[in-house]
Amino acid sequence: MQLVRVVWALAGAATGLCLVVFFQAHYLREGQLVAGTCEIVTLDRDSSQPRRTVARQTARCACRKGQIAGTTRATPACVDAHIVRSRQWCEMMPCLDDEGCGLLINRSGWRCAQPGGRVKTTTVS
Repeated sequence: MQLVRVVWALAGAATGLCLVVFFQAHYLREGQLVAGTCEIVTLDRDSSQPRRTVARQTARCACRKGQIAGTTRATPACVDAHIVRSRQWCEMMPCLDDEGCGLLINRSGWRCAQPGGRVKTTTVS
């Protein structure tokens, strides 16, 4: 009896997986993002100034209702919209695990301070 239950459970799981794959293959057009995901579209780096690198990144996101494009763990991600509206950037955990986050004085962005003293500054435009 238990063997029959296990077989039915596995058959149900396999059917569900097939439906998900079918949905993604037939209903999502090529180039369309899955809800809640982001991808980097462009990344430009300028190292012409000594001891300073300016990087500009453009991301494309398909966020769910109540979310907006942001940054989590130094990568593009969908975050709660209230974080962006209130400009409390550190709430979206934009820095890596070993970095400390700090708001810029005018709340136009944030700083990620690494243990060795190196600082990455991000401004929002």
